[in-house]
Amino acid sequence: MSDTIANQPTERQEGAPLHVLLVEDDQVLRDDVLVPQLRRFGFDVSAVGSAAALDALIPSRRPEVVVLDVGLPDADGFELARRLRAQMSDVGIVMLTGRNATADRIRGLNEGADTYLTKPIDVDLLAATLYSLVRRLRTAAPAPQGRWRLDAGGWCLLSPTGGVVALTKTEGRILAKLFEKSNDVTSREELIEVLTSNIYDFDPHRLDSLIHRLRKKVQQLLGIPLPLSAVHGEGYVLVQI
Repeated sequence: MSDTIANQPTERQEGAPLHVLLVEDDQVLRDDVLVPQLRRFGFDVSAVGSAAALDALIPSRRPEVVVLDVGLPDADGFELARRLRAQMSDVGIVMLTGRNATADRIRGLNEGADTYLTKPIDVDLLAATLYSLVRRLRTAAPAPQGRWRLDAGGWCLLSPTGGVVALTKTEGRILAKLFEKSNDVTSREELIEVLTSNIYDFDPHRLDSLIHRLRKKVQQLLGIPLPLSAVHGEGYVLVQI
């Protein structure tokens, strides 16, 4: 890998999807699980199965975050993390591995990883980790105290304390509409319109289920409730202080 190419800063147009390079030799996990799920959360994902393939790809398509398996067929993941950190100081590195011993975690972080996650991985957690890492690397300003907001092109929800919840496309569309009318009631019809072009064929109970799962997801990931309430017979309201 050329140091001249590797040390060039990442250039990214505002609003463009975050480019994640997944290095995982388990083809089923990589291609059938992680790649489609991460794309569902709005990431631009490239995926390879070896260190050699990673070296071949980076000069032409430099990532913002590398998700790196430790047990690659042609390289030690810890040594690869150290090399990546030396060559690309501003790129995020997430180690994703089945090794959960404390000594392995410490080694991974010492070798240059920003975060060390173990398999099996919850994709919601991985997506939130990726967004949080990129925000930290860019030294983004925290959300104003007492306010919730959308970030990363509407692909993640930020809590007043800076917590991150990665969103699916459907969840992002619902929240974007609710944020448009913060502290005012958003009718059920308005919310359904962002999900389908034919509101009359859409089951309203599906909307209720989507919002129920969204509130549950926020509570589980952040430990605080999303200030989103149902207004009987009308719709929903997102309360902002």
